[in-house]
Amino acid sequence: MAPRSGEPSAGPPRRADDGLFGPGSVTWQIMGQPVILVAGSRALYLQALHPRVMRATWQNTSFSEPGLAWGRFVRTAEFVRVRTYGSRAEVDRAARRIRKIHGSLTGIDADGSVIRLDDPDLLLWVHCGEVASYADIARRSMGLSGQDLDTFVDEQRRGAAVVGIDPARAPGSIAELDAYYEEIRPSLHACAEAKEAFRASYNPSMPAAYLALKLVLPPLNTLAFATLPRWARKMYGAPGSPLTDLAATAALMTAHQSSTRIPRQLLDMPAAVAARRRDRARERHRAA
Repeated sequence: MAPRSGEPSAGPPRRADDGLFGPGSVTWQIMGQPVILVAGSRALYLQALHPRVMRATWQNTSFSEPGLAWGRFVRTAEFVRVRTYGSRAEVDRAARRIRKIHGSLTGIDADGSVIRLDDPDLLLWVHCGEVASYADIARRSMGLSGQDLDTFVDEQRRGAAVVGIDPARAPGSIAELDAYYEEIRPSLHACAEAKEAFRASYNPSMPAAYLALKLVLPPLNTLAFATLPRWARKMYGAPGSPLTDLAATAALMTAHQSSTRIPRQLLDMPAAVAARRRDRARERHRAA
């Protein structure tokens, strides 16, 4: 089980250029799998259920303008890539940039109060939504053990520190993550902005070069939504049927197993491939 001392574990030995995690981490094991793309959409749907987070995001993102909305998505994906596979120097640069952006943005809540995007409670909510989604998809598609999932959640405390979250506040195990959701659920609901963003996710505005993705997004998003906890689906007005859970898990397992039958070089996430190449190059250099 992951330690509960309030500090993230050191994990397996890492060389300086392995970044936050490295090839021996559960994070690399999970994040390099194609099926984990489903977790990205799931995280967005889950994160949108915090009204203050969603309103502030909505007010600072033009969902109707392809360049702005898609640009935000691309920047977020790039940040996740760097945080997962980048060197320490790359992670530090990304951390400074994201903290500067968060520190400069605010929104207005329904009661007129100011929402700061660098509010530690809101940052923690976004962090937990991302980590919970990756862990859930990995559990249901890859069959990872409880110990591996606890290790993954604990490793992600390092990522929490990157955006300015006190690692001691971030959950360090699946049990702690579940406890966090039990505590915060009474304050959640699908506000008007969350429902509008959900509808827009099925037909998003994007640059012409990416229009082919519109064929992929509906089935991907449908599966992502089906993997949400029952209480989250109900907040969006959908049934919370156990049959949906079973069907979603079966679809995830099929997707993952199908990807293992295709040559790895055709399916590996580009960032994971690049990271492994860097690691092999360092090993050759050391052996020379």
